[in-house]
Amino acid sequence: MINYDIENELLPNLSSDEKLIWTGKPKTGIVFRNSDALLIPFSLLWCGFAISWETSVIATDAPFFFKLWGIPFVLVGLYITVGRFFIDAKKRANTVYGITSDRIIIKTGIFSKEIKSLYIKTLSDITINQKADNSGTITLGPTDSRYAMMQGMEWPGVKQPPRLEFIEEVKGVYDKIIDLQRQ
Repeated sequence: MINYDIENELLPNLSSDEKLIWTGKPKTGIVFRNSDALLIPFSLLWCGFAISWETSVIATDAPFFFKLWGIPFVLVGLYITVGRFFIDAKKRANTVYGITSDRIIIKTGIFSKEIKSLYIKTLSDITINQKADNSGTITLGPTDSRYAMMQGMEWPGVKQPPRLEFIEEVKGVYDKIIDLQRQ
């Protein structure tokens, strides 16, 4: 299925002999992932402790250095508790996917555009995660089980494999990619 608004956004990134076979966008808005079952309680503990620490240091006559020391911990706590959901939603709202006969294109970004091209014939691992409503995620490349809890979360030093996240009719898209690999 081709969405013509998405096609127009991807056209400048295609070579003259390339045609889009499929286009899509991830689900928009705030979404919860499986990893949030662990991350939400952890983030609440982190943020609660950091705010408690900073409040008590400010309320007492502690040295100025201690007052500054807690600020980064509060900021990280606020990000992992609340901010990451809004950053993720904004990034997904600016993300489009395209499949041609040769490659998968992922165009995303908040402040600048990042375009990732993955050549279908060279993809080693393709994993599908399908939900009951036929939506889901296709992971393009090997996953590192050490970072399973960080799935889909941007974090310094954690390299996530590219994915077509939260797309409708995920099995059909997966089958298209597999068929293109076999050709």
